[in-house]
Amino acid sequence: MNVAVAVVAVVAAGAASARWWRVAQREHYHPGSVFRFVVRWWTRRPFDLPLAVLVAASAAASLRPGWEPAAFVALVGVAVGPTRLSIRGVTSPLAWTKRMRRLAVVSSVPVLVGVGVSVAGGGVGPAVWSAVLVPVWVEAALGVTAPLERRLGSRWVREAAARLASADVTVVAITGSYGKTTTKAYVAHLLGARKAVVASPASFNNRMGLARAVNEHLAPGTEVFVAEMGTYGPGEIAELCEWIPPDVAVITAIGPVHLERMGSEEAIVAAKAEILQRAPVAVIVVDHPLLAALADEERRRRRVITCSVTGPAAVVVDADGGVHVDGRFVGAADTAGMAERSNLAAALGAVVGLGVDPSDVADRFGDLPVVPHRRARGTSPRGFVVIDDTYNANPAGAAAALADLAEAAPTGRRVVVTPGMVELGRRQYEENRTFAARVAELGAELVVVGETNRRALVEGAEQAGGSVIVVPTRAAAVEWVRSRLGPGDAVLYENDLPDHYP
Repeated sequence: MNVAVAVVAVVAAGAASARWWRVAQREHYHPGSVFRFVVRWWTRRPFDLPLAVLVAASAAASLRPGWEPAAFVALVGVAVGPTRLSIRGVTSPLAWTKRMRRLAVVSSVPVLVGVGVSVAGGGVGPAVWSAVLVPVWVEAALGVTAPLERRLGSRWVREAAARLASADVTVVAITGSYGKTTTKAYVAHLLGARKAVVASPASFNNRMGLARAVNEHLAPGTEVFVAEMGTYGPGEIAELCEWIPPDVAVITAIGPVHLERMGSEEAIVAAKAEILQRAPVAVIVVDHPLLAALADEERRRRRVITCSVTGPAAVVVDADGGVHVDGRFVGAADTAGMAERSNLAAALGAVVGLGVDPSDVADRFGDLPVVPHRRARGTSPRGFVVIDDTYNANPAGAAAALADLAEAAPTGRRVVVTPGMVELGRRQYEENRTFAARVAELGAELVVVGETNRRALVEGAEQAGGSVIVVPTRAAAVEWVRSRLGPGDAVLYENDLPDHYP
């Protein structure tokens, strides 16, 4: 019996480990991330919670003499659950990087120990519980391996720091709850015709991503390095600025993004404000009261350039795209919606902070780049407009994208495809409900993808009298859209969640 249970335990633990390794990888190996998703997956569907109870009860029963066969029930549950959390993944398959292999080895040790004890005559309990507790082992392994991973990464950080220190390069560092990537693209675009600019690619905004950006992209002759900096908690940006000291530091916006991790917008502001500590020039978009207060406070420590889309501020981009610096009109930009105007104001603030005359870059206002997957517009083969906002996950940007949808199909059929917004903490339900209500008020049909925010989205749309379609996957949503829309219609793909979300 012990050997048979041990064999099944190895198989079950392998299946479970693959699931939670993938979650850990998609969540950037942050301790605590696996436990959050364990709760989400095991409690999301009506079938999974009873299955979890059955697994726990069977595992406990298998410890009693004569109840050993219950071990097989528990292990089958471990192997198949949570249902629909894929082992291999579709949108985000497991990548066997060196870091992933180290995590897999460490987290497998308790399983092998438990199986070994059972085979040696210790009963079926150790093998069963070593499989049942796989998420615990993965979470523990994240904590155990974190110091090692940090030490291994320090080599690349030291190399990047040396490159920056030896280069005669000016650093513009950008952070914010949202708008970082677009602002980074705007800064590079505005300066690109006059200076040799290198910007960190894509969303390479953490310690290892920025080290890689410097080591692989900072070429001789680079004059300006534009670094996007993200954070999951206090201290991360301050550490980045130790080896990427900014000459100009930009804060684009503050919103409820990452409330789940940080707890309050005040805590988010404090974490983002770390980017200012070493910078002689701060560029702050002051349209949020907390950022306006931060700008007032920082004036005692450094030069502050305020930016706004409503004014007054040193840099203002008005509703018509008019750009004003210190009250002087310097040009007009072809912008659509508050998010882009705010990002342009922040980018131009950085330009001013570098000592560049804003009039010298005004000729670049007319062809600002569209960052992929952020309100990017195209036309499908069937003739309807597609607005790709799948990398956006904040309420302000989502509201602006709805304005784009209204403009794209003034008389045609409008559809919004979304899984909703995540990591908004206690505000997540209400923000998604409100967004769905706005979709309904716009006269658009709402296609809800997955289950993460389904209840809030359906409730918001139905209360506002809207039409709601629920589909399990984004692929199903795309097929639904293709079969129904045509010329004159438009679809907005608002946010996208990888399949490690329920």
